[in-house]
Amino acid sequence: MTLILSHSDVGALLDRAEVLAAVERAHAELAAGTAFVPAPPAVALGGAAFIPMVAAAESAGAVAVKLLADLPANQARGLPVQRSVIVVTSATDGACEALIDGRLVTAVRTAAASAVATKYLATERSSTLGVIGAGNLAIEHTRAIATVRELDTVLVWSRTKATIDRFRSAITDLDLKVHAVDSPEAVTRAADIVCTLTPSREPILRGAWLGEGVHVNAVGAPPRADHREVDGEAMRRARVVVDSVGTTLTKSGDSLLAIAEGAITQDAVSTELGDVLSGRAPGRRTERDITLFNSVGIGLQDLATARLLIDKARANGIGTEVDLSL
Repeated sequence: MTLILSHSDVGALLDRAEVLAAVERAHAELAAGTAFVPAPPAVALGGAAFIPMVAAAESAGAVAVKLLADLPANQARGLPVQRSVIVVTSATDGACEALIDGRLVTAVRTAAASAVATKYLATERSSTLGVIGAGNLAIEHTRAIATVRELDTVLVWSRTKATIDRFRSAITDLDLKVHAVDSPEAVTRAADIVCTLTPSREPILRGAWLGEGVHVNAVGAPPRADHREVDGEAMRRARVVVDSVGTTLTKSGDSLLAIAEGAITQDAVSTELGDVLSGRAPGRRTERDITLFNSVGIGLQDLATARLLIDKARANGIGTEVDLSL
């Protein structure tokens, strides 16, 4: 039987603390060689990109493919620019285990990866979070990062006041001081941890703004080689850690454009998050280091989250079971 989980099913099942722990384990498994993430191809159709994100993990006993559709034209239609669905197949018998809506999975696992990076790369004294962009990703990132650092203040920038108001309301329970500021530069110069969470094509964060000891999670740019949120100077000044080297060198405009400009070499993006958390490679070396997590997003994060959802759904009778063989 194949389990189908809708967006509302995922919302009923998903535990953010469990996802964070699962994503951390998944990156350790990637470094240990018991999980696998090939560099994803992409199919262009008109102005849209369709990206199959494949992953396998021994611990999950499964292989997953998330088909990510990036459709900029959807913005004018009032539809999400990115949509996705996750297919999970048993590594034992090849049966299709599940079909899962990817919207909430993607947001939560992305924030979890940034929180893991923050846990290992930000200074222990970090207490001020800055978010550039105030949408759902900002909400999820604030919640996730608040579990790995003792935050007291959030600085937020967005192009619209209404978005900031929704952000403020959504994190009221965290009891943080929230201050709206007038520019990405103001966020970057004042925060200990900065998250860029916009679908920007041009840099929204400049390396000249980075102060000693800051940690940056560069997250929002779509997985396209010509989109970036941070400039080459930011990449040059930072100790860069990536989720997957193969994915970064095919899909990260932040890295690829910085390399093309000569701001960095390919060696600068050769350290994976799993290598840092497993002790195979250094992350932050001193309190003064600038660190940057170049988050493109990998299918292994989706698979780790999907495994949690499938097991919990079947234990609690949530979702719809379908026999695809009929």
